[in-house]
Amino acid sequence: MDSVTLVSIALLMALAAALYSAVGHGGASAYLAIMALFALPVATMRPTALALNLLVAGFGTVRYARAGQFNLRLFLAFAITAMPLAYIGGTIDVPPHIYRPLVGIVLWCAALRLLWKPKAMAERPVHAPPLWISLPAGAVLGLLAGLTGTGGGIFLSPLILLLGWEKPRATSGVAAAFILANSASGLAGNVASLGHVPTEMPLLLAAVAAGALLGVWLGVRRLPQSALLQLLGLVLAVAGAKLIFT
Repeated sequence: MDSVTLVSIALLMALAAALYSAVGHGGASAYLAIMALFALPVATMRPTALALNLLVAGFGTVRYARAGQFNLRLFLAFAITAMPLAYIGGTIDVPPHIYRPLVGIVLWCAALRLLWKPKAMAERPVHAPPLWISLPAGAVLGLLAGLTGTGGGIFLSPLILLLGWEKPRATSGVAAAFILANSASGLAGNVASLGHVPTEMPLLLAAVAAGALLGVWLGVRRLPQSALLQLLGLVLAVAGAKLIFT
């Protein structure tokens, strides 16, 4: 890609990493959306998103663990089945005519999550999820993570909150670790069997690392976070439409 395109992508990914890391997510849906808008090859989208996700989710996991906002039991209730399925999903060669609409639908779901945010029930008592729900749910989210190049956290968070399995801040900690685990497994499976990362990856990693550091240590609370996330939701919706209908 030419230098202008590369710098534009890197800056947009840095902004996405700052926004997502502030709430414990890796940002894979945003990275996929950016790559879709710039028409990057499908073969590089999945490993690139997983590698960037791995970096940002790592920052988030450390942040929440140090703050004591991490529920290991809840994480394991989903990750035990998610990680092997994420690896398997990463090894599957998804044809472009299937991958593009599949990712487009995932982006639409992520956009809906950003545009419609149910009020967190902070005073609601929490309880552990039954394993007959968490283990199959983890398997589905892990497979989806490996197939699409996402971490699954953007779907896990609302599930945990809506069913009262954890408080909001600890939910973000669990989501960050879940994304980290799935991204590592999915990337290992993808690189081992199929994919390759673009030669521009070092610059993209540096940009996303800078954005993640900004989101983790400086935070985006000084910015109109709600409005920015809603704008990002619109971008995901547009990118999803491009993948589905183009």
